[in-house]
Order: sequence, then structure tokens, then C-alpha cells
Amino acid sequence: MRFFNTMTRRLEEFREIEKGKIGLYTCGPTVYDYPHIGNYRSYVFEDLVKRFFTFSGYRVRHVMNITDIDDKTIRKATELGLPLAEVTQKFIDAFHRDLGILNILPADVYPRATAHIPEMLDLVSVLLEKGFAYEKDGSVYFSIERFRDYGRLANIDRDKLQLGAAIDTDEYEKESIQDFVLWKGKKPGEPSWPAPFGAGRPGWHIECSAMSMKYLGAHFDIHMGGVDNIFPHHENEIAQSECANGQTFVNYWLHCQHLVVDNKKMSKSLGNFYTLDDVLQRGSDPMALRYLLISTHYRKLLNFTFANLEMAGQALNRIKNFVFSLKNVSNPGEATPEISVLLASNQNAFVGNMADDFNVSGALGVFFDSIHEINQKMDALSQNDAANILAYIERLNSVLGVLDQGDSTPLAAAIEEKIAQRQAARKNKDFARADAIRSELKDLGIVLLDTPTGVKWKKE
Repeated sequence: MRFFNTMTRRLEEFREIEKGKIGLYTCGPTVYDYPHIGNYRSYVFEDLVKRFFTFSGYRVRHVMNITDIDDKTIRKATELGLPLAEVTQKFIDAFHRDLGILNILPADVYPRATAHIPEMLDLVSVLLEKGFAYEKDGSVYFSIERFRDYGRLANIDRDKLQLGAAIDTDEYEKESIQDFVLWKGKKPGEPSWPAPFGAGRPGWHIECSAMSMKYLGAHFDIHMGGVDNIFPHHENEIAQSECANGQTFVNYWLHCQHLVVDNKKMSKSLGNFYTLDDVLQRGSDPMALRYLLISTHYRKLLNFTFANLEMAGQALNRIKNFVFSLKNVSNPGEATPEISVLLASNQNAFVGNMADDFNVSGALGVFFDSIHEINQKMDALSQNDAANILAYIERLNSVLGVLDQGDSTPLAAAIEEKIAQRQAARKNKDFARADAIRSELKDLGIVLLDTPTGVKWKKE
């Protein structure tokens, strides 16, 4: 298995630290607002990577942080005139709901920054003791001059470092590379915690270093995030962590490229800024969105349009209709060797694509080749063949995660209820009502099929 390591800027063979186990840290949400679909591109890709490692036999320990204290969360609470914890909890709840809707498997740990202040204080103290940090005006800053490898991840020219200058904001551009803040001195109206170097609150970057170390150790396998996290966030994480521990922080860095809308950057002013709810309120299938988000290679820009989302839905329905046909195969007989060979060959090709820098488009191509080849033999398939093919699809879907309903099961329940009402109407010879229900479902894109084993439904 190989993938692109942002640190070395090349494809590398993966070698885990501890045989058969992987420590994975992914940057979670800053809970001051609802995530947009660009954020979910990263989260869905991270889920895909974790699923493939699990499929490949690894035990993955996944930690995803929740940033519930930083400049943005404080600003939002001030705007709303509400306690910080009340504001952040609202968006934490919404985030976990969205993960379910998009069939993103839960992390093993979701550490919140506010619950790990002691670990952050310990880390800041170590950096002060080792001379990598200094106090100034009630705050503590990291001295980038003291870390010789600063800028390695983001490929920064050290001649552009503004040595001796310090910056207090959590986010800034490469044109303003200065000593960054580890601990922010107390300000009126802001949350604060007591500290040996004066009351205050943590800087954004120290949060992830402290929490990843607690749950994965000082040295772990993989750190993931969006490309916007490379600088300054991940660059600063490396500096803090490696100076505190005297060893490599992370072996592999994976970053997911941006999502654009109609080939333009998402912006509320342009009216092309979409949350998950915005997309679902248009009647879109969340699994179609998941399919679209994984269908473009993670290191390429993904252009989101509603036309592309509709095409993703059509591709997904092709898979679902194939599954539907397999479940209705009624021919008796033994499994066919030809089918078994085809499934084994195609699964190997699927895995080969995924193991080559997570080439999902190639893996999906293999999946659809399987559908095309098997559809040509559908009438001759035995029930044992169908069972083997369904098991093959289940294995591939354990990586892709596009056939699971997630939190869309209420829709399935509503459809089943409508079918029951139609059956009752037919039993009572109220055929007008039965036809009306069929028409209602057709308007929703649901086709009813009367089979010898009962009524089945599928999406058009």
C-alpha cells in the first residue's frame, strides 16, 4: 500500500509503527457553525481511508478532536450573547447527526479541547523549560527560530520567517510567519483557566498536539486534514510536538484538496455556500452526496454542482438496482466457478486501486465493470451465485460506504408504511386509493414491483 505523504511530497509505501495497528488522528470541526460540504469532503475521505485500512486487516485507533475553544467559538458566543458551552454543544450535536447521515463511522475518541486544559498546560510548561517558548505580556509564544525544521511540511523558505515577531491570531497567511501563541493571556469577557504563567486560554495549535499525544502517544502513524490545515495548523503542531518530545511526531501526513462550487470558491456572498442541510432540503440522497465526495481523487479539486450530484445519484441507483435484481434471483443450483473467478479477480483489482494512493475512481470503475459483466449473465445466475455476488458487493461497500442508509432510514420506513397502506387498500378493493399511493411514491422516485414474494421497491 502506498500513498502521497505531504511531508516528503512523494508517494511512499506504508509501514506501520506497531504491526497490524494504526494510530490515526484527524482534525475535527471547530464548533462555531455548521460545517459546509467542503468540510465533509475531508471527513468522508478520512472515513474511506479508515474503512480501507480496516478492510485490509489493520486495527485502527481513530482520534478526531473537537475544537470548542478558540477565536471563532468565542466570537460566535459573543455575537449570540450565549454561554460558550451552550453554543458549541449545539454544533457538536449537529455534527454527530451529520456524520450518521453521511454514514461516516464514529471515531474511537472525540476529545474536546476544553476537557484537556491540564494536558495543554503540561505541554506549554515543557516547551518553556526546554527553551522553545517564552512569556510575553501575559501570553506564551513558540520561538520558530529555535526549531530548525520549521516550515518543512508547508515547504516554507526559512529566509521568509519573521524572526522575533509574534502573532496572537490562530489563523494567518504564509506572508505573516511569526512566533505563534501557545497560551493566550486572559482578556475581559473571554473564558480563562489558571496557569503557572498566568490565567488565560490555549492557542488553537497546542490543543491538537496535547490531545493527539494523550490518546495516540508522542509518535503515531497518520495525521489527516484538509489542505487548508497544512499551514499554519499542522506546521505548528509538528514544531510543538517534536520540540517537546525530541522525536518524529507523525510518519505520514495526508491532506484532502478543496471542494469548489461551479468552479468557484464557496462563499456566502456568492450564494454558493452549502451545508449538508442545504443539500438535503433540495431532496438529494445523502448517499449520492457521499458517492460524489469520494468519486474524485482526494488530491484533486472537486467541483460540486447539482448536476454532478444528480449524476452521482444515478450511478448509485444503478448499483442499488443491481442489488435488487440479485435479491430476486430464483434459479436453484450450485455456484458457478466462472462467477467465483470473476469476483476474485475484480476484488483484487478493486483492492489494487485503493492501495495505490486511494484511487477511488479506479476502484469504482472495477465495481461497475463487475455490474456490467454480471448483468449479461443475470438470467442464468443461480441463487448461490447471487449470494456470492451480494457478499462481494458487501465487502466492497464496507470500504465505500455508499449503500448504507445511515440516518435516511426514516425514509425507508415511510415507504414501507405507504406500501402497507396500498396493500390494505387493495385488500379492501379500494383500487383508486391503491393507484393513488403508487402515484405518490412514483412522484418521489420510488417504483413498486409486485413479485411472487411480495411488493418490492426501488429508486428510479
